[in-house]
Amino acid sequence: MASSGEHREPSSRPFTASNAHCGPAWPVLPVYSTNPVKAGPLVGYARCSTAAQDLTAQQATLLDLGVAKHRIYLDKGLTGRNRARPGLDKALAAVRAGDTLVVPKLDRLARSVPDARAIADELEQREVRLQVGAIVYDPADPMGKMFFGILAVFAEFEADLLSLRTREGMAVARAKGRLKGKPPKLSGAQQAHLLKQLQTGEYTIPELAELFSVSRATVYRVIQRAEREQLTAAGLAMK
Repeated sequence: MASSGEHREPSSRPFTASNAHCGPAWPVLPVYSTNPVKAGPLVGYARCSTAAQDLTAQQATLLDLGVAKHRIYLDKGLTGRNRARPGLDKALAAVRAGDTLVVPKLDRLARSVPDARAIADELEQREVRLQVGAIVYDPADPMGKMFFGILAVFAEFEADLLSLRTREGMAVARAKGRLKGKPPKLSGAQQAHLLKQLQTGEYTIPELAELFSVSRATVYRVIQRAEREQLTAAGLAMK
């Protein structure tokens, strides 16, 4: 038994889903797993939903977690619900048996339960671990499967909640007159003038489009709108 004054090295017990209840531990990677495959390198993946967003913070997180810069794959301007993500495909193609796929947050990898489950099944078949932040989940371990499933459910809930809030915000803005949609390319007076020119028979649709500096589709929409208004007026007159 060591004396109270004896120096002790910090525990190297890995921080995994199976021992997360055991108190503080050094997040030593690669971690121990029930999977007998020898641990390999880390492969990182980061994603943002719009082209205007920045991936710098996610890349910094992956570097802090020990992922080499040349092993980080990115997707920009693609939502988590979109399974066709070239960066993710490259990351999955890069991992081998014993490697660890690292993501800053689970919602960067998948935002629906079926998608998360499909990725987890693929990782399990290929004997690849998944690391979310500082915690490593081994798909071959029952505890890892359970925690991965729970986190995937919450990721989907968070995505649905965000979509709901966005729709509610748009509805409120529309009710207050702040969200009126795209304004017409031609004013009411311009549309009336266009129709008069069309009725003279002197101009074709392409010529009207060039004359008013709009597309042919816009000219057709003006004509269709006028026809609908005429039909509505005729119906009301008959009543």
